Amino acid sequence: MEKKYEFVKGDSKEWMDRTLHRIIATEDFDDVKKGDLGGYIENESNLSRKGTCWVYDEAIVYGDAKIYDNAKVYDRAIIYNEAKVYGYAEVYGHAKVYDHAEVRDNARVYDYVHVYDNAVIWYGAKVYGHAEVHGYAEVYGNAEVYGDARVYDDADIYCSAKVYGDAKIYDYAKIRDNARVYDHAKVHGNAKVYGYAEVNGDAKIYDDAKLFWYGAKVYGHAEVYGNAEVYGDARVYDDADIYCNAKVYGHAEVYGDAKICDDAKVYGNAEVYGNVYVRGELC
Repeated sequence: MEKKYEFVKGDSKEWMDRTLHRIIATEDFDDVKKGDLGGYIENESNLSRKGTCWVYDEAIVYGDAKIYDNAKVYDRAIIYNEAKVYGYAEVYGHAKVYDHAEVRDNARVYDYVHVYDNAVIWYGAKVYGHAEVHGYAEVYGNAEVYGDARVYDDADIYCSAKVYGDAKIYDYAKIRDNARVYDHAKVHGNAKVYGYAEVNGDAKIYDDAKLFWYGAKVYGHAEVYGNAEVYGDARVYDDADIYCNAKVYGHAEVYGDAKICDDAKVYGNAEVYGNVYVRGELC
């Protein structure tokens, strides 16, 4: 498969001070038939002649961007700067991938998504809606980022985790193992959320805090920070704060304006609420 495609004479357009050329297939491969019109590329380095990769419809690839292996770019997607789409990845809708970003393996990026800077979407991940992934962030392992969510800096979303709504994940935060972060929640610093745990509402998890294991939830305007941990079936909500080295676990609930701090532990079926401060142990 040496030639694969050629430019269509007389079908070019100006785009961002560049001349883009419509491509046409010169032979059959994958779902493309000889004579099928493709999208627009600036030069032959944008689309490999090897593999079954293709630029379809009104999609655009320009600059030093590269599409190769068996990747597909279609609809009105735009790939530019030095971005790469490869493996069996697909980018479509009105999605944009640019700067040094990569979409690879069997990842899907679509709708109105922006992936840029040095972000990487890979290994079965999906990013859609109006979401943005940038910085050095990575989304992989069947994870999903969608809605108006933002993932950036060095954050990682992986192992079937989901981030959506207006949630923001940044700094070095990690969301993994089927965890859910949504609404207007924020997870940042070196915080970790994993193991089916949920963060929603306007809750915040940050510093070196951890939220994990089945059923753990932080929501409302609650905050968990410092080296605090919330796990098991524990619930933290309203305007409660868990911080320092505190731990809330089991079936415990902390809510209202309660503050759990220092080395305090709240566990079992304990409930802490109101305007109390706990520095010891409740169960």
